[in-house]
Amino acid sequence: MSRVAILQARSNSSRLPGKVLLPVGGIPLAVLAARRAGNNGCDVLVATSREPADDCLADTIERAGIRCYRGDLDNTLDRIVSALADYDDDTCVFRLTADNVFPDGQLLDELYDEFIQQQLDYLCCNGEPSGLPYGVSVELTWLRHLRNALASTFEQHDLEHVTPWVRRQFGDTYFRRYQDLGKGHYRATVDCFDDYVAVQQVFREVPDPVNHPWMDLIQKLEGTRFQPVGRHRCSRLVVGTAQLGMDYGISNASGMPSLDAAEIILKTAIGSGVGYIDTARAYGRSEEVIGRSLASGWHGRTPVITKLSPLAECPEETSLEVVRAFVESSVFHSLAFLRTDRLDVVLLHRATHLHDWGGQVWSCLREMRAEGTIGTLGVSVQSPEELAASLLVPEVGLIQMPFHILDWRWDSLIPKIEEARANRGLVVHVRSSMLQGLLVSDDPGLWRQAGEQTPEACIRWLRDAAHDHGCQSVSELCIRYCLAQTWIDGVVIGMESLAQLKQNIAVFDKSGLGPEEVHLIKEDRPMLAARTLDPAQWRRES
Repeated sequence: MSRVAILQARSNSSRLPGKVLLPVGGIPLAVLAARRAGNNGCDVLVATSREPADDCLADTIERAGIRCYRGDLDNTLDRIVSALADYDDDTCVFRLTADNVFPDGQLLDELYDEFIQQQLDYLCCNGEPSGLPYGVSVELTWLRHLRNALASTFEQHDLEHVTPWVRRQFGDTYFRRYQDLGKGHYRATVDCFDDYVAVQQVFREVPDPVNHPWMDLIQKLEGTRFQPVGRHRCSRLVVGTAQLGMDYGISNASGMPSLDAAEIILKTAIGSGVGYIDTARAYGRSEEVIGRSLASGWHGRTPVITKLSPLAECPEETSLEVVRAFVESSVFHSLAFLRTDRLDVVLLHRATHLHDWGGQVWSCLREMRAEGTIGTLGVSVQSPEELAASLLVPEVGLIQMPFHILDWRWDSLIPKIEEARANRGLVVHVRSSMLQGLLVSDDPGLWRQAGEQTPEACIRWLRDAAHDHGCQSVSELCIRYCLAQTWIDGVVIGMESLAQLKQNIAVFDKSGLGPEEVHLIKEDRPMLAARTLDPAQWRRES
């Protein structure tokens, strides 16, 4: 039974068409990937396009003594099937990509043994189901299945990504031998310059790049730039970026970070697997900072939520055309500053805009979603009344609301939230988990500024509760209380420094408080006045 490893060296969606010529360990990426895949004696060939831009790549592959096939740029499935024309149907085909240089012959042998022993038709090694970094990626199937796929599908997605038709026929079976390794949120591929630097760091002190064991390369990923700083993917952490675009928060003493510092915060957060990045037109330079930070190949790795302008300058009595102009202006400014052609999520910054101006704001956003300019629509709410009204709108796919350990206002609406999550997939994010920094402040003056008449008692209760529930700080207590709520999909946390990000990720690595602990807190917590729970009513010092 023959085996062949074929490396895909170009697709039409590649962000860096020439990246596989970049040297790692003194060897071009594509050559290194091919030699590592074949260091167990397996047949190896590289399939690239016949485009003139790939002439240099093809020459480099052939000069290295590796077979190279050139075919259609857009139809990668046809390119791979055509490259294997001389093999029989019962050939085991390993599909790899030339920008992933960690897999080697030993890993391919382990995959092959499982593939044969389990009598499989498709086997995949990649990501969290396998416990291995994104980029330690191999697919294994029979050549006859790839030929059947080419004869059976005309969908562009199938033709570009090669195996979707096969996976639909036989299911996704993952190689799980290393699932307990827990490295699925790491990254070992090369999609942008930062990825390339990380891979270079791994190979810098490797004397034999071709034959160095794949598992040791994975261990060397730890500590490289923008790799995860937590033990687990922080999928429930939503990075709030108001602090990256303006001075924000009652206890913010450091001010807005520099652009370089903000970029490091954002990329480290994305590398650690945060669920979303949250911004708004009203957050000063925040959208611009995000757009510039992600412009170097990071777009698309984590969805970005932005909020429509508050439309404060739109006249109360005006034509529908004027309202539409204000809405479109906000959306297109967000597109420009975020440097994208599609917004992942757009929220109304004011829940009243669901119905103001005869519903024209919401109608316009729905049209832009239908056109593909916007992905998901949602609402940022301030009060229980706004939440109740938003839950009645079927098109609302994401709701963001204030919530924290001392906030008693939402209890009666939680069953309705859970119903909407179950019935229509509503996503719920909570912000102000520390009440804009007030809950972590020991300054009674700030509490009085927020309208609290007995601040010392509140400060003492929070400190004691943190100790009683095994938390190292009040901020940890606040976050873990939110994480204990099963109806919360994400917690928006703002931060001004990399140190704060790492501290927050360390907390998200822990579990939420237990149900009994939550019950005790609700029974014992101080009752804040409604005006203290609403930062809009706080007294601002001049």
